[in-house]
Amino acid sequence: MKNNLAHFAIYTDDMKRAKDFYNNLFGWSFNSYGPEDFLQVKNGSGSNAPLIGALQDRKYSPIDDKINGFECSISVEDIDQIITKIETNNGKIVMPKTEIPYVGWLVKFLDTEGNIVCAIQYIKRD
Repeated sequence: MKNNLAHFAIYTDDMKRAKDFYNNLFGWSFNSYGPEDFLQVKNGSGSNAPLIGALQDRKYSPIDDKINGFECSISVEDIDQIITKIETNNGKIVMPKTEIPYVGWLVKFLDTEGNIVCAIQYIKRD
């Protein structure tokens, strides 16, 4: 499927507080991934629970303003084509194309309304 919501990020001031809140609210579970101030969010518990997003410290935000809300990532087939479209349609790149090892390529941008959005091209697996 192309151009579907693939992932969200919730920026936190207090990782433990946010983790406890979302676990108690939705039953989400969390896995460490990289730095201690970045957690994968899984919908449910157990090894088969689907990965749906991340809790991450605000220091990872590519913009100065405090983000309130979910930063969403849209799965795309061609990240370079999307970058061109962002630029030609008056979007603003705030984090250039960046590789996430073993995952794919990510770009963060502001839409014409100032909302932060991500596009991700996942590594194709057989």
